[in-house]
Amino acid sequence: MNPQGILPHPVVRATPFDPPVELGQYRESEPIRRMSYPDGHTGWLVTSHSLARSMLSDPRFSARSEFKRPPVSRPGADPFYGAPALPGWLVDMDAPQHTRLRQKLAGKFTARRMKEMRPQIDAIIEGLLDDMAETGPPVDLVEAFALPVPSLMICELLGVPYSERAEFQRNSETLFSLNATADEASAAMDRLYGFLRELAKGAGGGLNDGLLNMLREDGTLDAEEIAGVGVLLLTAGHESTSSSLALSTFTLLSHPDQLALLTADPSLVDNAVEELLRYLTVFHFGVPRTPLEDVEFGGQLLRAGESVTVSLPAANRDPDWFADGPDRLDITRKTSGHMAFGYGIHQCLGQNLVRMEMRAALPALFRRFPRLSLAVPSEEVPLSTDMSVYGVHRLPVTW
Repeated sequence: MNPQGILPHPVVRATPFDPPVELGQYRESEPIRRMSYPDGHTGWLVTSHSLARSMLSDPRFSARSEFKRPPVSRPGADPFYGAPALPGWLVDMDAPQHTRLRQKLAGKFTARRMKEMRPQIDAIIEGLLDDMAETGPPVDLVEAFALPVPSLMICELLGVPYSERAEFQRNSETLFSLNATADEASAAMDRLYGFLRELAKGAGGGLNDGLLNMLREDGTLDAEEIAGVGVLLLTAGHESTSSSLALSTFTLLSHPDQLALLTADPSLVDNAVEELLRYLTVFHFGVPRTPLEDVEFGGQLLRAGESVTVSLPAANRDPDWFADGPDRLDITRKTSGHMAFGYGIHQCLGQNLVRMEMRAALPALFRRFPRLSLAVPSEEVPLSTDMSVYGVHRLPVTW
């Protein structure tokens, strides 16, 4: 506890699948409360579903990177927080800059477009499962399946050569790491921008039918903006889905009753994916917002410039929205309204891609390997608590 009695963001988990218990306690007693930030700033933490939804749709609260502070210690964010958004980095922008970029991209990520891509994802999944069967157990499911599925798809969508995956995955891991230094994160971002910048200029043949090539041919974005959009989608597009897919598999293996329901009734897959997204909420430190003016909110006066962290994991466990035991995994529950992808104008652009990949991958995995199980005790699975996107570093499985 700091001298003022204001606590930092809780980080310690009692179980692999539940957020820190303090978040639920805060939600019940004081759903918007003072919070201490690593740089000494005193801001706010929002933990209720209703307040989170309200704040994320309120234009008085900015997403601009100039005002952002990381809620937990993250030196790698220093070069990017407190400074103007990088070109094309729309998650760090407000309207109208955000609107201009998002409108260019939204049509490429619709549910209809993802449905059209389903044969491609099915073929990728079957190929990876064939490789797993040929290799034989045990395998690391992250390396063999959970990471290549979204990496292949986002490369296909963007028009980025998959042969470059090792490089962009390495740089992406640095950017999402809580332990990376400012210099390491800056260098990783520079390498990614350089790589995507050359593609955006038309270098190489990998862009022929990809999104980046379409943006280049559109002519309204410059090479830096296209590179930035590419970096954002490339890193977020594989990191979050890989984490969700691996952690969901771990969760189902640890909840055999729910896995049995899913395998007995494949029609439950859509709802199961939504429940897993809600229950796990891999963006485990929430999203930052900053009031642009003094705002009366949730019974508190928030001053202009004070940092706010909206806890998505806490909001997604709120019993006022998700009745009947929200701390329990139930793939038959009504999951409408979960905020695993955020809310408002900054709601995750690639959410339909994530859904499509998980809906295809999870049933296929358990159909091919009905006896899939952990190859190590569950307590030996290494959790990625050192990353801004939560998941597992490795998931050894056998069958």
